[in-house]
Amino acid sequence: MHTHRGFVAHAAIAGKPFGSAIETQLGHPFLILQPSTYDLIMHVKRASQIVYPKEIGYVLLRLNVIPGARIVEAGTGSGALALAFSRFVRPDGRVITYEEREDMLELARKNLERAGALDVVELKQRDIRAGFDERGVDALFLDVREPWLYLAQAHAALKGGGFFGSLVPTANQLSDLLAEIESLGGWADIEVVEILMRHYKAVAERLRPEDRMVAHTGYLLFARCVSHEQAAPFEPASKEREPERQGKDESEENSETG
Repeated sequence: MHTHRGFVAHAAIAGKPFGSAIETQLGHPFLILQPSTYDLIMHVKRASQIVYPKEIGYVLLRLNVIPGARIVEAGTGSGALALAFSRFVRPDGRVITYEEREDMLELARKNLERAGALDVVELKQRDIRAGFDERGVDALFLDVREPWLYLAQAHAALKGGGFFGSLVPTANQLSDLLAEIESLGGWADIEVVEILMRHYKAVAERLRPEDRMVAHTGYLLFARCVSHEQAAPFEPASKEREPERQGKDESEENSETG
């Protein structure tokens, strides 16, 4: 491994226990540490923005991701969130993640294989407008551009009282999602949050915030699925016709995309 402080030979690491110190040929020390879930997430190969650990931690709690849970995710991306889910549903749980783009799915597959997660993660290349294959799942998370188009599909896949979550980067998208939730019904315990994180310089004599921070990365929305008997049934939309966005006329659509 080559670094600006010299190189570390493979033979110098092999067989050493975690926590050991080694040196480069220039005499600079390095520690051998077991990678954490945080490390694995932050070092996935990316072709798109990932869900950051500061959001992932809260998502895991709000979706009640526990051992044995069945979790559906749409918008696999680089696989960072699926990786986190996989670590918490073990040993008997399952993560099913949907992605429409083949290239993204293959990148996620490589990242998940590298992290040893494919034994509990199932990847599906699908357009989710026709709905999800699963029924009665414990939780479902949408990380897609227009999540309001897939609320009925999500509701049909969740068990009664199941946990729903979604992440969107802009307030416009959040408003559309909230409006559709209110229009469709079938959801309760709705919460919207934004999570900011500020690091500090870890020096006792001059403790102060870092000059930079990971501030806004997205808005999170969470809800609970109300009993299916109280919600309208989901009917898959045809492939030729996009689901209509309620309360939007043509001029508003153009102003959004323009």
